[in-house]
Amino acid sequence: MNDTNKADVLLGLQWGDEGKGKIVDVLTPHYKMVARFQGGPNAGHTLVFEDKKYILHTIPSGIFHKGCLNVVGNGVVLDPFIINKELDQLNIPDEELQESLFVCGKAHLILPSHRLMDAAIENKKGKLKIGSTLKGIGPAYTDKVARTGLRLSDTATPEFDEKYDRLKQEHLRIAKDLGYDLRELVLDGLPFDDYEKAWFSGLERLKALPRIQSEVFVNEALDKGARVLAEGAQGTLLDIDFGSYPYVTSSNTITAGACVGLGVAPSRIGEVFGVFKAYCTRVGSGPFPTEILDADGDRLRDEGHEYGSTTGRPRRCGWLDLPALKYAVMINGVSRLIMTKADVLNSMEKIRVCVAYKVDGESHDVVPLSAGQQDMEPIYEELRGWNRPLDDIHTFEALPQELLDYVAVIEDFVKVPVDIISVGADRKEILIRKGAGILQRLSVV
Repeated sequence: MNDTNKADVLLGLQWGDEGKGKIVDVLTPHYKMVARFQGGPNAGHTLVFEDKKYILHTIPSGIFHKGCLNVVGNGVVLDPFIINKELDQLNIPDEELQESLFVCGKAHLILPSHRLMDAAIENKKGKLKIGSTLKGIGPAYTDKVARTGLRLSDTATPEFDEKYDRLKQEHLRIAKDLGYDLRELVLDGLPFDDYEKAWFSGLERLKALPRIQSEVFVNEALDKGARVLAEGAQGTLLDIDFGSYPYVTSSNTITAGACVGLGVAPSRIGEVFGVFKAYCTRVGSGPFPTEILDADGDRLRDEGHEYGSTTGRPRRCGWLDLPALKYAVMINGVSRLIMTKADVLNSMEKIRVCVAYKVDGESHDVVPLSAGQQDMEPIYEELRGWNRPLDDIHTFEALPQELLDYVAVIEDFVKVPVDIISVGADRKEILIRKGAGILQRLSVV
């Protein structure tokens, strides 16, 4: 079996928002198929080209490339209301979607009442809120594991309406027991009943898309020699098992998640592209050792437009955390690194990078097991910034020496090469290293 029979994986190495959508969009011309393998509309993959901005929540980021097959795998959870709005935004004719967008029938549905449950549970936690996007992701995955959830394939059965109502009533009962008033809930600007009607309208459109078994569809494509790129959502440090629990998402965001979220054997995984920002951001609660709480943090937020593409919430900003990055590289088996938003650091005269933590007076160069329960004091190295714009630079090798030094520090710490650097929001603002392994992998000239 050679590399053309393997699926490459692209995922985030931090707390999400690393710029994965843009990178997938850039790499898509070298793939026949792009497949989302986990998460739901809590994702927000932003693409910018031809002076237009698109935010994808569920649909794979290869959708704008003709001839590319876009697959929503069994590991994804679907909200028909949000998908309907997303399809409207794309402005792609339905006949083209029939040839380019495929949804696995085993994917679970996010019911309107799942969003109600999400709000009720988060509200009950008070000060212990985890910062949920309130998209119903957690409750949908909970029902999936409890074997009470509804899958897209269930919509074709005569019992669907009965199953839907039974699950909805159970959610309403639980929300009431939690002390949550349904009248308080407004979903995307709509009262619950109106949202539910729009949800069913969206469901009809979702049902009209080609339905597949992702495990068969993807493996058959690989057998025929097609190049497949598995697209992850959120980031490694939000993984349900390996992230900063309990401040995590509800799915496996790591490379192994691609296997169970698409039905691909581990032996069929090829390259693993890990995407990380030149600094760190986080939305919601949870530990963030390198968070900057002064003017530099505000500066990063403003320069990087760090506001959630899904929630609109301001992101917490901090310096690059190398022990966490190395941990993410290890967990995922990353073979190529891609650094985004280097341009956000353009005006920084000094740049700090975390190389270890001090916990209970002792130094640790790996993420402690109890990282979510105790304070970690970051140990920093300080580097000179390049303190200049990058607009006029068109090759990796022409980057300022200070930025190349920054890359060298990262590579020396995590032992994986940085093959691509993004220096702007547009899909064209990408610099690929000469002779990089990624060039050979993708046959880029």
